[in-house]
Amino acid sequence: MASIVGAVTTSHIPAIGGAIAKKRQDEPYWKPFFGAFAKAREWLARVRPDKVVVVYNDHGLQFFLDKMPTFAIGAADEYRNADEGWGLPTLAPFRGDAAFSWHLIDSLVAEEFDLTSCQEVLVDHAFTVPLQLLWPTGCTLPTVPVMVNTVQHPLPSPARCLKFGAALGRAIASWPGDMRVLILGTGGLSHQLEGTRAGFVNPEFDRMCMAKIVTEPAALGGYSIRELVALAGTQGTELLNWLVARAALGGRVSEVHSNYHIPISNTASGMMVLENSV
Repeated sequence: MASIVGAVTTSHIPAIGGAIAKKRQDEPYWKPFFGAFAKAREWLARVRPDKVVVVYNDHGLQFFLDKMPTFAIGAADEYRNADEGWGLPTLAPFRGDAAFSWHLIDSLVAEEFDLTSCQEVLVDHAFTVPLQLLWPTGCTLPTVPVMVNTVQHPLPSPARCLKFGAALGRAIASWPGDMRVLILGTGGLSHQLEGTRAGFVNPEFDRMCMAKIVTEPAALGGYSIRELVALAGTQGTELLNWLVARAALGGRVSEVHSNYHIPISNTASGMMVLENSV
């Protein structure tokens, strides 16, 4: 039986990847953000995951606005990165585990979630940047891309994403072999990249969400997508990825470490390390 060691949630802004490529981590603008990950890496060294399930939203590299599934899962033994136009270096392929992916897909479909199963996936910055933050020398663990639509309306509701995450957790736990799995939820927090509210962030709402993620995630399921956009910005809907990751953990969790910092590329950047409570 597999076990989930915990979850890391973090922003996935392309500019972070640029800072990594240009080795700017210790510059005053970037250090408050990058410095927070040392403790996350110490925690990973302690819990020693075998695989990483990455919950993120694709930005047009794998899917575009003409075809945007609500939930999709990669089912391959390798996932390639490609140029998105941000000027980021193209990274080496990431390992997958097709057998484990198909187990998750079968389990989730059995719970009546309609998925798009992808035997080829181009992974974008929302997948690659968080893995670089946690494994600066390269992630060698097998990965599973889990894509959530936070881009093309209608979006899945926060309540639906909590249900999906809980089912994902059950699917992982039902794997018959021994395995230690990390859930990585990426995106957000509050930000808006266009329109009259471009540059909008909402620190009060972000901090409330970070608190509720730990103690009362169901409370966040009460928001509608319209309310989430109003409070967190049009791209703040990436909080849905955090909700999936949190729900996969199940009931009580403990907060090992967290960080919240503004500004990073006009985005309120957050990071949390959550561990299942014994």
